[in-house]
Amino acid sequence: MLEIKNLHVKLEEEDKQILKGVDLTVEAGKVHAIMGPNGSGKSTLSYVLAGRDGYDVTDGSATLLGEDLLDQDPEERAAAGLFLAMQYPVEIPGVGNMTFLRTALNSQKKARGEAEMSSADFLKFVREKAKTLKMGPEMLKRAVNVGFSGGEKKRNEILQMAVLEPKLCILDETDSGLDVDAMKLVSEGVNALRDEGRGFLVITHYQRLLDHIKPDVVHIMANGRIIKTGGPELALEVENNGYADLLEEA
Repeated sequence: MLEIKNLHVKLEEEDKQILKGVDLTVEAGKVHAIMGPNGSGKSTLSYVLAGRDGYDVTDGSATLLGEDLLDQDPEERAAAGLFLAMQYPVEIPGVGNMTFLRTALNSQKKARGEAEMSSADFLKFVREKAKTLKMGPEMLKRAVNVGFSGGEKKRNEILQMAVLEPKLCILDETDSGLDVDAMKLVSEGVNALRDEGRGFLVITHYQRLLDHIKPDVVHIMANGRIIKTGGPELALEVENNGYADLLEEA
């Protein structure tokens, strides 16, 4: 699904290397979690994969389903099946949530040569998706994320993911700022999308999210590279002991 080899990335504006040789493979049907201390490069990795401006890839490669990601524009990556749920979802005043979601879905369908969805079909489709996230009609009518609480913004990100049905889902600290109930709702929305044809890369600081979204593989990232990989027990080890021992070992 996702293949990253020896990825080196620096900031465009300053000569600061952030990723220093990341190697990572995410298989279809698997959930991979990335944990690590602040400043280790976790969010940078998600931004570079999604195509955010401001980063310069100096070495290495990243492919999605065998196709080179790094040469594609962000919208091409999205149409190819990559989705990033942001840590800080942005507000888009004046753009209705329903309009945003339908436009996004149909633009991707058009890019893939598929038939676009009619307004009536989309309304039925999105209401069904929203119901699982306990999002009522009033949230669908409002402008994108405007006036939403932190939990509502994160649920809206998962709704976007459910509507677009991407191949690779990247969640960048989706649990930050969520209370227990909101995290459970978001996790249920993510788990509903797990299937054999979809891969997940979950970036988090905390075991508590991984209690709900159970990973197949856990990676520890520090100083711009992955220093250790293991099963779910690795996240528990970090929760109990912190990163100090792992950093020393690395």
